[in-house]
Amino acid sequence: MSDQFTLAPSSLTDALFEAVRKRIVNGDIAPGEKLTELRLAGEYSVARPTAKACVERLTAVGLLRRTAHRSAVVPSFDEAEIVDLFIAREAVERSAVLALAKRKSVPEQAITAQASIERAARERDFPSQVEADIAFHSSLVAAVGSGRLLRMHESIMGEVQLTMGQFQAHRTADPRTVAREHAEIIAEIKAGRPRKAEDALTTHLQHARERLLSHLETATTPA
Repeated sequence: MSDQFTLAPSSLTDALFEAVRKRIVNGDIAPGEKLTELRLAGEYSVARPTAKACVERLTAVGLLRRTAHRSAVVPSFDEAEIVDLFIAREAVERSAVLALAKRKSVPEQAITAQASIERAARERDFPSQVEADIAFHSSLVAAVGSGRLLRMHESIMGEVQLTMGQFQAHRTADPRTVAREHAEIIAEIKAGRPRKAEDALTTHLQHARERLLSHLETATTPA
């Protein structure tokens, strides 16, 4: 008998997406594992159209990949893909912090996310730290007010979150490191120093990328 999962009371498609997203990011649905509409319909007791909409949305944000006439699968990442992902991420987020620092504007959502990151770091709550980290960066881009910039960011952040979950990169560093680096970004934005804010963000993303690549090398090196 297959496992049954329950959904929170909200839009059914949104609830299904959020539930499955968390399972993928946390590794409950592993890289290379197929995720079909039939499977989701059975596990969550939803109609096939709802399951199909969820699969399509997960594919759109990069949490699933599907080729022609193939089932959607959870992707895995090699070194070249991680490097490419961070090239795109850095380009978008640097634009965001430059714009915000020129206004000396730190979004309230970023402050809230930072508090969550600090709490998760103290409690060594890895899943919550990942969620808050994504919320922090997303809030910076959203606060710029550019719909195009936001869409560009949303198109890659599913993959970013997936790599963070799969490689558990936060676990390889002092849990206070991310919080400290985020605090520096906030401070430079608030002080109205665009170039220093940009430098702080770039350094932070470089560290994040190197943690992922280091974990990938360890995972793929024969014992």
